[in-house]
Amino acid sequence: MKNKNLIILLVSLVFACKSSDKIVTKRGTDSGFTIAFGSCNKTDLKNSLWDDVLKERPDVWIWGGDIVYADTENVAKIDSLYKVQQNIPLYKKLANETSIIGTWDDHDYGLNDGGEEYVAKSKSQQVFLDFMKVPANSSRRHREGVYSTHDFKNKAGRVKVIVLDTRYFRTALTPDTETNKRNKPNIYGEGTLLGEKQWQWLTAELYNSTANFNVIVSSIQFLSNKHGFECWGNFPHEVDKLKSIIASSKAKGVIVLSGDRHISEFSQENVLGVGYPLIDFTSSGLTHVYSDFTEEENPYRVGKVVSEKSFGIVQFNFGNNQVNFKMIGDEGVILNEHQQIYN
Repeated sequence: MKNKNLIILLVSLVFACKSSDKIVTKRGTDSGFTIAFGSCNKTDLKNSLWDDVLKERPDVWIWGGDIVYADTENVAKIDSLYKVQQNIPLYKKLANETSIIGTWDDHDYGLNDGGEEYVAKSKSQQVFLDFMKVPANSSRRHREGVYSTHDFKNKAGRVKVIVLDTRYFRTALTPDTETNKRNKPNIYGEGTLLGEKQWQWLTAELYNSTANFNVIVSSIQFLSNKHGFECWGNFPHEVDKLKSIIASSKAKGVIVLSGDRHISEFSQENVLGVGYPLIDFTSSGLTHVYSDFTEEENPYRVGKVVSEKSFGIVQFNFGNNQVNFKMIGDEGVILNEHQQIYN
């Protein structure tokens, strides 16, 4: 069994080396690096946050999903909404000044709560890549799914951003018919969120990483798992699998960024074999939120839930290995924040 696992790992390492699409940027200060990110953005609603994002002068903007709300098999409609977003003046300014990367979630994918069954996913992928300005000759144009890797470095350090696709390969969810929640966890071991090839790629990206920090972008929450909506917790065996890979890979400073929920919160868990707390920073949404939010169980929550329109900021200081996490609202108001030292 050990030999079989070793063969699988070696194959995945080779696969990743051949298919990763890595981008190195020139921005960032000598001592730090700043990520801004957000999700849940309706183009027919005013986004009052772009000026605040610009004031933070991020080195990269990361879309966490639901860039537009299309919910259709008509890919031309999805494309038209992306073009509306591209031409919003302050977003256009951000795109001219800052690297833009990210993933999709269900509404820009094209099917609410959709997974592998979505019939237009291949064509939808291409207009998503158009929006992200991915070159026509990129390997990403010829493989299934929108997952990607981006290496950002300066004189002081390196941040590796691993962007996941939680839609293209995701198998069926299990409806909860016993409570008022929408979904319940699948039987342990059944189904997949990422699919075999993406798992091979992700494993290799973590094992091969020499970065000071490794940021995993997931459109849905990784740690919070009691609310009954879409989350990694619907595939509990894959939650355990990722935790195990993070621990065994010895990748430094792994952080998860997520969206989807129309609320923002910090979740944190001390994972066995990982020498630092694993943080899942959820930032959602940019144009609309769960304003009537009162209470929701999350055993991993740190601090309060923010149900105001906001975006996330992650500031890396390579000198002391400190990361500052901030939820920022209109007019630059800090709605919640958290700090972590990574040894």
